[in-house]
Amino acid sequence: MSDNSRTIYPANPTGQSDASNVDHALTVTSGKKRLLLASLFTNFFVLLALYCGVISVLLPKHIAQIDPANKANNLAIVMTSALLFTIFAQPIAGALSDRCRSTWGRRSPWIVGVALIGGPAIFGISMMTTVAGIAVFWLMAAVSLNCMNGPLATVVADRFLPENRGIASGFVGAGFTAGGTVGIIVAGYLAWNLQLGYLVFGLAIAACCLAFVLLNREPSTRSLAVEPFKWGRFFKSFWVSPRQYPDFGWAFFGRFAMFLGYQGVVTYQLYILQDYIGLSVAQSNHDIGTISVITLATLLFSGLVSGYLSDKLQRRKIFVFASSVLMAIGLIIPLFMPTLTGMYLYAAVLGLGYGVYTSIDMALMTQVLPGGGKQAGKDMGILTIATVLPQSFSPILSAWLLAEFNNDYSSLFIAAIIFVFASSFFVLTIKSVK
Repeated sequence: MSDNSRTIYPANPTGQSDASNVDHALTVTSGKKRLLLASLFTNFFVLLALYCGVISVLLPKHIAQIDPANKANNLAIVMTSALLFTIFAQPIAGALSDRCRSTWGRRSPWIVGVALIGGPAIFGISMMTTVAGIAVFWLMAAVSLNCMNGPLATVVADRFLPENRGIASGFVGAGFTAGGTVGIIVAGYLAWNLQLGYLVFGLAIAACCLAFVLLNREPSTRSLAVEPFKWGRFFKSFWVSPRQYPDFGWAFFGRFAMFLGYQGVVTYQLYILQDYIGLSVAQSNHDIGTISVITLATLLFSGLVSGYLSDKLQRRKIFVFASSVLMAIGLIIPLFMPTLTGMYLYAAVLGLGYGVYTSIDMALMTQVLPGGGKQAGKDMGILTIATVLPQSFSPILSAWLLAEFNNDYSSLFIAAIIFVFASSFFVLTIKSVK
């Protein structure tokens, strides 16, 4: 998108727009770039605030009020049933957005359309008095918001030149992390009135997505050429051959390994404070908040700085490797200093490393898309699977490690170090990105 955001894609002599015209019309410059950066930060901030606030606070409390005796099992059923559907929502929505032809462009109809479904669905949960009802509305909300998330993430590939994607990725990563922390805090304050809590998050995501589309107008795609739709070709397109596109495959496995290592420890932080550090339940509940704030502060700093430096130097892989080294150092600290001070140092150093990673990760992903990003929505959606699957596998892996090593939480730190380092070497194998 140029500074004239209402430009129609210029047509070639056949009357249809070509790819080069599309890329030129979408690219943002000057003031429009700053507005889009701020908008991306805000939307991902609100999206993650919603996810973390609802999943960590509102849903657990709501389910516990309905059936206190079976709250853990019921929460697991609600979350697992949604995961089975949402894991493929982003790739499918991304692929369909690639084909979208409208006055408002390819991504905008999906960003605002499904948000206007997901927002009310979030509020609809508050009306439910059964676990089954909660599961249905949460499924509707989760699928809708994932269908929005895919096209929204693709904006980085669509609208920023490759040399500007580091800072764009940094803003997205900063929004993700800050939103997750703030969402839990806000949900905690609103938990006294569940209906109000659901309403605030539902309205916030719908309003932000509508504002995003209006402020960052895409050019029309009505004249853009599109291949005839065939079911077989559509589903076959979701297989990206690692042999044909090795860099895409390395990027996928690198992201998978990174999130598997990171989530394996972060998910069990509360239990680590209680059973490894030796804090009381009350003290651990307090100090996990302090750890989250420390991680957030260092992550925001390193994320924005490294995104700027990556663009300035036009280097991606060295930053990913540096992030894995920093994260490994952070994970080593509690092994030699199993104290609260050690956990504070762990949080600070881990945040620095993870901030670098989240800043560069999306920028790198956009530069390894097959075919130069012709199907960016679909391919970016596929890469999100490498984020979602570890969130499901890491608790299983961590539980197995604890069982095998007699509930020794040091095994979680050692496994995380291995996966984090493995991630960096997957990325270093990529040849098409410096």
